[in-house]
Amino acid sequence: MTDAAVIRVLVADDHTVVRAGVRGLLTLSPRIDVVAEASTGPETVELFRRHQPDVTILDLRMPGMSGIEVMKAIRAESPGARFVALSHCDGDDDIYQALEAGAQAYHFKTVDAGDLIATVLAVHAGEKRFEGAVAARLRDHVAAPMLSPRELEVLRLMADGASTEAMAAALEIAHHTVKVHIRSILGKLKAENRNHAVATALKRGLVHLD
Repeated sequence: MTDAAVIRVLVADDHTVVRAGVRGLLTLSPRIDVVAEASTGPETVELFRRHQPDVTILDLRMPGMSGIEVMKAIRAESPGARFVALSHCDGDDDIYQALEAGAQAYHFKTVDAGDLIATVLAVHAGEKRFEGAVAARLRDHVAAPMLSPRELEVLRLMADGASTEAMAAALEIAHHTVKVHIRSILGKLKAENRNHAVATALKRGLVHLD
């Protein structure tokens, strides 16, 4: 493919207005052609199979399958697939998961036309692009201690407002064990109490309030 070749793009977002906005921004570049739009995770996978786009721009939170699941499903079939994650999620864990799933770039939905077009061109050329705020979040994530799968389960229950007794019953573990996990979570998140831990987890994208 030559440098002047048109880049075929699939746009995936569950909001019609967002898809229209992204399409409008991309039409400012003669090198980019939006070949398809998807509104759900499964539809994104199907349209990727049908159109084999050069670059896929997708939201991380969509019906049916998350953007993370979509990227993993597509890359299982097409390892060379290239993605730009475009999301309102600004937690460093959201960003890190997107990177791990295969995203070559990550933008917040406040991105302007010039940056989005430059990112599509860069990703198509095999480069990675992470704006300053995203790069900072990634550095914070790498520097922070990782929570274990069990600690994440406890954290999610904490975010739901569950008591220690309710968490012990839900996870089928001892009351004392729950307290041990909570202490570990507070330490790793540098939180003063449960509410502080939940607030920190929400900010980092470790849990979400749906």
